Amino acid sequence: MPLQGPFVVVADSPAPDVVEALRSAGAFPIVEATWPEALAAVVSVEPEGIVVADGCGVHNEPHAKALADWLKAANRPFTPVIARMRDDGALPLENALAVPASAPAARIARRLSAAARIRTLHGTVLRRIDTLSSRGETPPEMPGGDPLDDATVLVAGRGRSYPELTVAVGERVGLVGALSVESAARALNARDIDGVVIGDGFSPRVVEALLTVLAEDVRFRDLPVIALGGQYGLVENFSADLPNLDRVAEGPARLVDRFLPFVRLHAFGERQRRMLKSLDAKGMIDPDTGLLSHDAFWRDLNRAVDEAEKRGVGLSIARFSFYRNDRRTSLDAARLVGRMMRQVDFACREADNSIFAVFTETDLRAAHVIARRIASVLKHTMLAPDAKRNIETAVTLATLKPTDNVDSLIARVVDEVAAG
Repeated sequence: MPLQGPFVVVADSPAPDVVEALRSAGAFPIVEATWPEALAAVVSVEPEGIVVADGCGVHNEPHAKALADWLKAANRPFTPVIARMRDDGALPLENALAVPASAPAARIARRLSAAARIRTLHGTVLRRIDTLSSRGETPPEMPGGDPLDDATVLVAGRGRSYPELTVAVGERVGLVGALSVESAARALNARDIDGVVIGDGFSPRVVEALLTVLAEDVRFRDLPVIALGGQYGLVENFSADLPNLDRVAEGPARLVDRFLPFVRLHAFGERQRRMLKSLDAKGMIDPDTGLLSHDAFWRDLNRAVDEAEKRGVGLSIARFSFYRNDRRTSLDAARLVGRMMRQVDFACREADNSIFAVFTETDLRAAHVIARRIASVLKHTMLAPDAKRNIETAVTLATLKPTDNVDSLIARVVDEVAAG
């Protein structure tokens, strides 16, 4: 998307290449400011994005802190910050998206454009919430907390750095490991991924094949991707189609530090997309999981039971519970279940972190087949936070009987012996 609206370029000395790259991408107006002028410039124009063109020396840290404090406090759509810097430099602002100092200035514009898409989403959500509030309506509650709490990163590799990479990533976000590009592709298609780390152990041809898959699928257009070690030529070849593609020559710790702001932003964007769907559905969709909200689920279940009894058709319900009864596991499972549900079925996540799934026009035998398939995918796709074992999923099933009501149906699915 072309850059629109004011932008601020912060640098102690002129950065004509950055300004020209932004101008070529359609940015206007562009305000250039030194670090002492940065806060006043940003407050004055309220830019669509900020570019830090030459890092931030120690003497400018107070100015950077003042700017960071304003960005956190501003009650407006988030403002992306792109920072051009050396590989060994520290981020000038928290959550800034780094661009190597050696990279062409055009990459800054592409990266800013990708971040602007998420800013647009956030602005749309905020406007919709304000509109509902002004009408006296209660909008769905915006998910809170750090988006990294819900993020999942795919780590692909099989070289000596792979164990260290998985530990460094798994300590900060949800982790999916892949020892081959085939398993990486399956993970990308099966679940929500907020970033891809490519470790060592793959040939340049294999890495090129993986990047080609990502570049050709619009779903992965803005996905953060980072390669450890070599592959500089490959990064340049694909950076036009994958604006958040980069490489880090140092070890896993440096890679994670540089990569997490991109992962956080992607997870934040996915949160805004789910929130927008919830607003479109008038709160019937849970913005955390993408499944039905609690109230909508029980409304639909009562309606489905009534229709099944009137029409004499089957209806079954499954309850999925997990040996790790934590929020991340249940959110991960809920989003996977949402991907596998048929159009005629519906589900929700309960307060105890279990998941109820209703299969309409389905008898117990068919429901067994569906529930076991879902449980198998959950078991082999989700990974426990300690990365030592797969998630064990317990499944209980019940089908509607002529004498049933909603309460008795739910009582059986809660009390029956696990079938999975």
